[in-house]
Amino acid sequence: MQAMQPARPATVRRRVLTGAVTSAVISVAAVAVPAAGPAAAGEGDGPDLSRFYRQRIQWAACEGSGMPKDLQCGKVTVPLDYAHPQRATLDLAVARYRATGKRQGSVVLDFGGPGGPGVAELAANGGDFMDLTNGYDVVGFDPRGVGRSSPVSCGDTPGGALGAVAGGDAVRDPGTVLEQLRRAAAECARHSGPVLRHIGTVNVARDLDVIRQALGDRKLNYLGFSYGSRLGAVYAAQFPHLVGRMALDGVDTLTEPLAEQGLAGAEGQQRALDDFLDWCVKDIACPLGQDRRTAGEQMVRLVRSLYEEPVPTGLGARFTGQDLVAALGRGLYSRRLWPPLERALSALVDDGDTRGVEAFASGGAGLPRRDRAGDGGLVDPEDVPADNLPAALMAVDCADDPDRPAAADLARQLGRLRAAYEHASPVFGRHRLAQVLMCHGRPPGTDFIRTRVKDVRTPKLLLVGTRGDPATPYRWALETARRLGPSAVVLDNRGDGHTGYGSSTCVHRKVDDFLLYGSLPADGSSCPPDEEG
Repeated sequence: MQAMQPARPATVRRRVLTGAVTSAVISVAAVAVPAAGPAAAGEGDGPDLSRFYRQRIQWAACEGSGMPKDLQCGKVTVPLDYAHPQRATLDLAVARYRATGKRQGSVVLDFGGPGGPGVAELAANGGDFMDLTNGYDVVGFDPRGVGRSSPVSCGDTPGGALGAVAGGDAVRDPGTVLEQLRRAAAECARHSGPVLRHIGTVNVARDLDVIRQALGDRKLNYLGFSYGSRLGAVYAAQFPHLVGRMALDGVDTLTEPLAEQGLAGAEGQQRALDDFLDWCVKDIACPLGQDRRTAGEQMVRLVRSLYEEPVPTGLGARFTGQDLVAALGRGLYSRRLWPPLERALSALVDDGDTRGVEAFASGGAGLPRRDRAGDGGLVDPEDVPADNLPAALMAVDCADDPDRPAAADLARQLGRLRAAYEHASPVFGRHRLAQVLMCHGRPPGTDFIRTRVKDVRTPKLLLVGTRGDPATPYRWALETARRLGPSAVVLDNRGDGHTGYGSSTCVHRKVDDFLLYGSLPADGSSCPPDEEG
């Protein structure tokens, strides 16, 4: 699946630092102070985590060009391995806008992905959350393996593996494709270093509790988008007594294996593409013409032609079918992005100009990739690799999924799988299957989420499901609510787009009212689309 700040091309829900962490050493993130509130996670049975729970964040002005003057930055130190906290640590980047009204604590945001850098997202889109500063410090963070927090990377190898799966090789020579996937997994491990073995939502949820304590909050108030809803649910299962007010928007599945998630994602993206084409053909400037059926056929031909014959870009690289599919997926996250997506497609079709679609495909301007080993401390922004987002996405999804079919079984199934994915979406199917298969060659992930994230005993949780969401189907909100139990309350957003907070005035207001005042909408109540409200 894909996301981050809702309705932004750079924040994709199922969205790499070449040579990231190759060794981790202890780094001091904060001044030790007495623990405030229930830090049971740091003081109970098991390894001693008390030194991590005695931190306080030292806030300072954020460094780097373009950072808002009122945004403060800091870091929090966490164990690399919670089973052996004395061995090595990681620093996590955090940022906040301070409360302007009567402060009642902090609200921590996660923008999704997995792989969305929370500090950069908060800097870019903080205006969307200023109402929350009436009662809270609004906090974002880069999870382990993401952004400045020991970012993972895969180098350039995965691109070839993705292309082989999405192109014709998967059916003609599945054995060779699986070998490419294994090599890609090895390259990810080589470039990412020790953090790759300790990535995943279970560990990030434990980091989140260390952050909560470092903020001085007795309980966690939280707003999670898309993948961030998975993180919130895992936190609620691990630390139910420490949950404050928690809202989950664009609700992820807790039970479906990656293969099923990929199919659901392909179907949802195809529906969003159909809606975009319905809109586009009504415009004389639509590069696919004014006939709806022909426009759909042209889109399929365009994508497949780029798989077979990529076109050169201005930087000497090649723009492939998988690049176009990534661009389409991000451009379909919000109706507000449709006009620039139409213009980018026009430049590609009419003039062979890839710059517009490249911007969508990369989620914005790509950061330079550099080979530089880290030491567990924060990475300089300019040293975050260009592929950190997709590398982190793959790493977290694989770490969260325990299924790894045997190579022989997978080879036999490739043809059937690709047919099923292409039936779900002739445009997005191959790409989504390729993303799922990237877990081949990696160790099996944890089964914690499927087996233990259920029947949580927490205060009420607000879950927002959007009917026209292309990435996290509305049914997932209902299924996850049933799994979490009586604590979960579902708000039905009857609009379109990925998540509701950034696109629906009604959802925005109801989420803010809950987080600020504890005012919870009735379970099953709905928000109309803005144009109808």
